[in-house]
Amino acid sequence: MARQAPVTGTVTGAGGTPVNAASVTVKGTSRGTSTNAAGKFTITVAPSDTLVVTAVGFQNLEVPVGTQTDLTVSLAASNRELEQVIVVGYGTQRRRDLTGSVASVSGSELSRQPVLTATQAVQGKVAGVQVISSGDPNALPVIRIRGTGTMLAGANPLYVVDGVISDDIRNINSADITSMDILKDASATAIYGMRAANGVILITTKRGRAGKMVVSYDATLGVKEATKLVNMAGAKQYAGYVNEASVYYGSGDSIVTAATLASGGNTDWYNEILKKGFFQNHNVSVAGGSDKVNYFLSAGYLSDEGIIRTNDFKRLTIRNNNDYKITNNFKISTLLSYSRSTVRNVDLGAFNVAYRAAPYVIAKQNGKYGNTSLSNNVGNPILDQDKNDNSGKGDRFQGNVVGEYKPITWLTLRSSFGVDKNNFRSISYGYKYANVGPDNVFLTSGSNQLRDKSSLTVTESEGNRWVWDNTATAAKRFGDHNLTLLAGITAEDIRTRSIGGSRVDVPQDKDQWYLNAGSTIGARNFNDGDRSTRNSYLSRLNYNYKDKYFLTGTIRADASSRLPANNRWGYFPSVGAGWVLSNEGFMGDQKTFNNLKLRASYGKVGNDGIPSNLFVPLATVNLPYFFNGQEVLNLRLEELADPSLKWEVTREVNVGLDFSLIKNRLSGTVDFYDRKTSDALVRINIPAILGDPNNEYITNAATFTNKGVEVALNWQDRIGSDWRYNLGVNLAYNRNRIEKLNGGQALSSGSVGGQGFTTKSDNGQPIGSFFLWEVEGIFQTEAEVASSAQPGAKPGDLRYRDINKDKVINADDRVYQGSYQPNITYGINGGLSFKALDLSFGGYGTGGGKIYNGKKAARGDFRDNIETSVVNNRWTPGNTNTNVPRANLNELPASTYFLEKGDFFRINNLTVGYTLPRRLLDKFSMQSLRVFATAQNLATFTSYSGFTPEINNGGTLDGGIELAIYPTTRTFAFGVNVGF
Repeated sequence: MARQAPVTGTVTGAGGTPVNAASVTVKGTSRGTSTNAAGKFTITVAPSDTLVVTAVGFQNLEVPVGTQTDLTVSLAASNRELEQVIVVGYGTQRRRDLTGSVASVSGSELSRQPVLTATQAVQGKVAGVQVISSGDPNALPVIRIRGTGTMLAGANPLYVVDGVISDDIRNINSADITSMDILKDASATAIYGMRAANGVILITTKRGRAGKMVVSYDATLGVKEATKLVNMAGAKQYAGYVNEASVYYGSGDSIVTAATLASGGNTDWYNEILKKGFFQNHNVSVAGGSDKVNYFLSAGYLSDEGIIRTNDFKRLTIRNNNDYKITNNFKISTLLSYSRSTVRNVDLGAFNVAYRAAPYVIAKQNGKYGNTSLSNNVGNPILDQDKNDNSGKGDRFQGNVVGEYKPITWLTLRSSFGVDKNNFRSISYGYKYANVGPDNVFLTSGSNQLRDKSSLTVTESEGNRWVWDNTATAAKRFGDHNLTLLAGITAEDIRTRSIGGSRVDVPQDKDQWYLNAGSTIGARNFNDGDRSTRNSYLSRLNYNYKDKYFLTGTIRADASSRLPANNRWGYFPSVGAGWVLSNEGFMGDQKTFNNLKLRASYGKVGNDGIPSNLFVPLATVNLPYFFNGQEVLNLRLEELADPSLKWEVTREVNVGLDFSLIKNRLSGTVDFYDRKTSDALVRINIPAILGDPNNEYITNAATFTNKGVEVALNWQDRIGSDWRYNLGVNLAYNRNRIEKLNGGQALSSGSVGGQGFTTKSDNGQPIGSFFLWEVEGIFQTEAEVASSAQPGAKPGDLRYRDINKDKVINADDRVYQGSYQPNITYGINGGLSFKALDLSFGGYGTGGGKIYNGKKAARGDFRDNIETSVVNNRWTPGNTNTNVPRANLNELPASTYFLEKGDFFRINNLTVGYTLPRRLLDKFSMQSLRVFATAQNLATFTSYSGFTPEINNGGTLDGGIELAIYPTTRTFAFGVNVGF
């Protein structure tokens, strides 16, 4: 036998990017290993051996060892990644076999960006998937797949992590993810039935492989800052504006005197409440295995201070994934994870207060705070931050135990039991402070911002979910016919519980923050909970003839306790077909396409993302009322309920084309879709005489559509042996439209200050359309005012369009002005490498959406501060060529003056890395070492004047309104990837 010796190597993909978790095995044996994060591996082989290198998304490659001791293996993408294995729900398929619309993002791409959740790292990488992130360290991103799919029910997609259904993946460490597969059309998602109306995101975490132990350590350290702030007026600008408004259009008195200015300061309140926050992320993993046992163990620690003074977030994650081969046909897998998070949240209202606070007031001096409340009736935001502590601590455990048994070669029986247990304890403490006497915290007396008693609220919440899946999969080949049949049953149970209370006069010592340490006077206790269950039957048939003709059919029957018994069951079928034209004889002589495949599908999915008691009338007991002078306790129905509620159902048609050409250097997909949601839940107004105090109830009474097209193109190539590069672009167009709503009864929402509602959802319009007065210009003369529909106006006021020409501006003159939903989303991603140097970049943008500048609109007090642009460009008799009205003392009505374009393009990520050569690594006994520098959210190009055109408020009827938001953050960081 030839002598064996260690051989090292590096596995790279497109653009020279290291391929993590690639499998390297000795051909004809079970001996093997895996690459680390830098693409490095070590394996003991003989010169006569041949290595087989495989990785998801790449063509398999065989490498004879010979006399080589240091290998460089460059993997080519599979033929449009046709051999890539895609997780499709309760199983996997080759990409070439897909008939639905499915997109995949590798774990190595996700882990490269300094973000909390993997979905944030997807931004701009997948056509038709809009990711709206926030600078808040613990915020869950808003995900919209192919537009807004509901009005009142849950609008976010379904997450499935290693088979465990979830609504929140903030506990998942991105470094532990192997792949993320996004199911977009109804044919792909129908296997999840009632949960799939908004798309499905499947996350697969890493597993060990047979071979030598691989130890990896990754670290990222950086600083976060606000990407954009709104410039507010300084003290003199502010005084000039409000005094002008008062002298010429108000009482005639100066609001801010020269003496007041002289005794005050010039405070930039945003500078006072914000900071540069430190960010760090550390991950260590150990992976390996043998013929009988494979293991993967990892630990991660993430710390994000945020950009607000009192903000802080920390997360610890531990994962252990093991596979045990009991016999040749029986395997057990355990996939376990634990996370511990601690957070100090902030009241986002601080941004609203900082926007409004008078700039001449000193923020803080010698331990005392400025009296903003005396100046313009808002509190000092620094005091609010210092005297409130809203903290929380969470523990979450997810686990899945899977057993697979193959009684015969073509049949697999699989049973998995997954649990998700989530506990969270929050403490909200308000410190006592006074405005007079020895406890006075203000620079001057007389502030109306005070708290005469400390307060404490403690809440402990618990969530428990289990999912039990049992499936049987039969896969047989009959000549040119390939057949796979899946059948299964699944059950799910969800329980939530919360308990807590509030007390006053609790000592400020944190060791005494307990309810029993406070006064029982006015004490409040609460205890709440919920339970829902689901039961489902599912089946899927995949047929393939000669790798040219494909057919997929699924059917799922779902029952949910969230719906009444007479409408509890729903049935969700789908069918899809594929035709590989490039495999046909008539395409044999063409030289253009390496692959050309046509897909078409139809499917139906549901949405039960509603409270579990929505169809049950709720009553409140022991409500007091007085009769003949006596107090009597009674019972009252608080809300009317529809006992015949049923599923929201989405039907979707999808036609797609997959292609690759120019020797597979250029590949892409094109998809056209038409989604129609029927029986959507909406709130219907009812006469007050019926007894519901809200004058409304919820029922199935709406229909709306999302229609669009998605295009994705990818190019990869190399120049010589040292240069590699790749470039990908994607573009999606979507049109959202309400087709039938409530018999014509529109839904108003989006309340902004004293303006009332700003959005209206009605037939023929997108969900959440802005409904406003239209500004035609600014009055220049008294004569223009006299001949208008606004006789009470003055020169310099906004002139509104008189829609119905009745010479009166009222509610009848409001018109639709577009929606927050963008028509276009797009992304661009690429990479370039030269020898050991690598560069990658990514960008993302939207077009066609509108943003309502709510903070600017809700100027509720005439003494509120104003933006510098308003001060500098306001109308005056000497500055009439402007679109900014005169200085005013009142809140302006809801109009297009506050509506702006939400279009933007953002450079999402820019990373430069260097991998040390082997000769240096050997000196330190390391397998790999890569150092890198990265910038996240480097620059945003937009005409929007507010904090950010990305509004993460999660609403469907009132989205796109900027009020109290957490600004988008920019991160500059550096890091290392080390392998041993």
